[in-house]
Amino acid sequence: MQKVDLWAGVAAVLLASAGNDLAAQAPGGTAPPIATTVPTPRADSSSKVAHEELVRKAQSGVTDVYFIGDSITRRWGALDYPALLAHFKESFFGWNAANFAWGGDRIENMLWRLDNGELDGVTPKVFVVQAGTNNLGDFATDETRVEAVVAGIEAIVERCRRHAPDALVVITGVFPRRDRPEWNPSIAAINERLAALADGERVRFLNINDNLVDARGVLADEMSDDGLHLSLSAYRVWAGALRPLLAEQLGRPAATDHGPPPTGNPAARLRRAGASKLKRRNR
Repeated sequence: MQKVDLWAGVAAVLLASAGNDLAAQAPGGTAPPIATTVPTPRADSSSKVAHEELVRKAQSGVTDVYFIGDSITRRWGALDYPALLAHFKESFFGWNAANFAWGGDRIENMLWRLDNGELDGVTPKVFVVQAGTNNLGDFATDETRVEAVVAGIEAIVERCRRHAPDALVVITGVFPRRDRPEWNPSIAAINERLAALADGERVRFLNINDNLVDARGVLADEMSDDGLHLSLSAYRVWAGALRPLLAEQLGRPAATDHGPPPTGNPAARLRRAGASKLKRRNR
């Protein structure tokens, strides 16, 4: 059992017996760490292989714009989504942009990847951070959800600032949901808190949600097929908002690009290899 889970159990017992609304403290008067701030590796084999590939990616090419996030960001620059990858290249060519996002990641998983090789060998001039949606279901109340997600994203920003103090960090607001609309009030509160982290210079906050929602305030049908992941139309909105910030920091895009090559999903690659092998066997 992880340390944070142990203290969560202790806290639950103390709260039940005392009827106290305040979080219990660990022995010695130290509050247990918020789960989203504790770097945590993914255990599945596909994530392990993906991490190894992203470590190698960090050590190849030139990365001036470093994208970190979950599947929403990953799909934009991945081999297994060719139409989205083509748009990513078209939007950021000449700025040496590289996508280091991984599907299914929670904030704590991103922290672990940043701490374990995926920043080695790179000195980005811009970080684009998109995180938090996969953590929304981990908490029972809006208050704890907002506090935890903001704390985790702040920890990611701290990693970026520590690694490259002169870089611009662009915090992208958590995107609205249509599949789980009950979380949208929490998302709005999270984004309000994230906006307060921006200093207008080294840390900027980017919120495009007003351009992604319909009259109900949820992710519009044309912006997402499943109510969570973005469509090409939504990525066009995101790119349109990012490009002025990149131009401000990096100048006009160059005529050539030296960013590292894109990666894909190892599991999808293995499925394709298996299907190809079966097809050859059945000939």
